[in-house]
Amino acid sequence: MSNTASLRPQPAASEHTPLKARNVAFDWSGTPLHWIPGDPSSTHTINVLHLLLPAGERWFVHVYKQVLPYIRDPRLREDVIGFIGQEAMHSQAHDGVLPHLTAQGLDPTPYTAQVDWLFEKLLGDRTLPPGRARRWWLLERVATIAAIEHYTAFLGDWVLNAAALDAKGADPTMLDLLRWHGAEEVEHRSVAFDLFLHLDGGYRRRVRTWATAFAALVFLWQRGVRFFLAHDPSLDDGRAGLGEFLRGGREGVLPTVGAMARSVPQYLSRGYHPSHHGSTAQALAYLAASPAATAAGARTSGGA
Repeated sequence: MSNTASLRPQPAASEHTPLKARNVAFDWSGTPLHWIPGDPSSTHTINVLHLLLPAGERWFVHVYKQVLPYIRDPRLREDVIGFIGQEAMHSQAHDGVLPHLTAQGLDPTPYTAQVDWLFEKLLGDRTLPPGRARRWWLLERVATIAAIEHYTAFLGDWVLNAAALDAKGADPTMLDLLRWHGAEEVEHRSVAFDLFLHLDGGYRRRVRTWATAFAALVFLWQRGVRFFLAHDPSLDDGRAGLGEFLRGGREGVLPTVGAMARSVPQYLSRGYHPSHHGSTAQALAYLAASPAATAAGARTSGGA
C-alpha cells in the first residue's frame, strides 16, 4: 500500500505514550437506572455508548488485525497492537453494562442486534478478489475508523472535563467507566489517524469517510436515545427531543452542539492531527487515579 499524501500533518512529538490494555472490572449492583439523578434523557443519551461501542470496537479490532501485515513502521505497529488491546477491553467493559440494564427492565437486545448487523454485515468483510478491490475496501474501513476515533477522542476529552456530572451526583461507577474509557481514547487518539496516513492519507477519502461516519453516528445515536426512552419502564411518556439534548448541553451533562460543530472543521483541516487536541497528561493523570484502572494495575502487579 502506497503513501499518497503529499503533505503530512505534524504530530505533537511530546504526546506519544506506549499503549497498554488495562484489565478493568466494574460492579454495577449499586448503579441506578437513571445514573444522572432526575435526568433520564441525559442518562440515556450517554447510555447509547453501551449499545454502539461493543460491536463497533470489536469491528475496529477485526479490521486492524487484517491491517497489521501492511504496517512498515515498527513503532506504529506497536501502537496499533496496543490500540487493539485497549479497544478489546472497552468492548468488554461496555458489554458488561447491558445485563445490568436488562435486569432493570430495559432489554437492549432489539437495538444491539441492529448495531451488530451494521458492523458485521454492512461494514464487514466482503468476498472480493485479491488486489485493488480488496485493498480499497480495507482502506475505506481504516479511514472510517480514523473518522470515528476523532469523535471518540472528542467525547473522551469532554467527559474528563465534565464537572457538571459530578455536581449533579452522577453514579461514581458509571463515571469511572466513562472516564477510564475516555482517558484511553485521549491517550491513543493519534493511532487511527497515523495508521490512515501510513497506509493512504488521501484527503478525498478522509472527507468521504468522515461524512459517512458522521451521518451514521448521528442516525444511530438518535435512534438509540429514542429506543431507551421509549422502553424505560419508569417513564410514562419517554420521548426524545432536540430540546432535551440542548438543555443537557447547557447544563454541562452533555456536550454542546457548538463544541461538536467546531470539531468538524478540525478533522477536515488539511493540517489536522489528533495530538493537537486533548491532553495526554490529563488522560494519564486520570488513569493513575481511576478506581478501576488502579485496581487492574494492582491485580497485574500481584500476578493475578
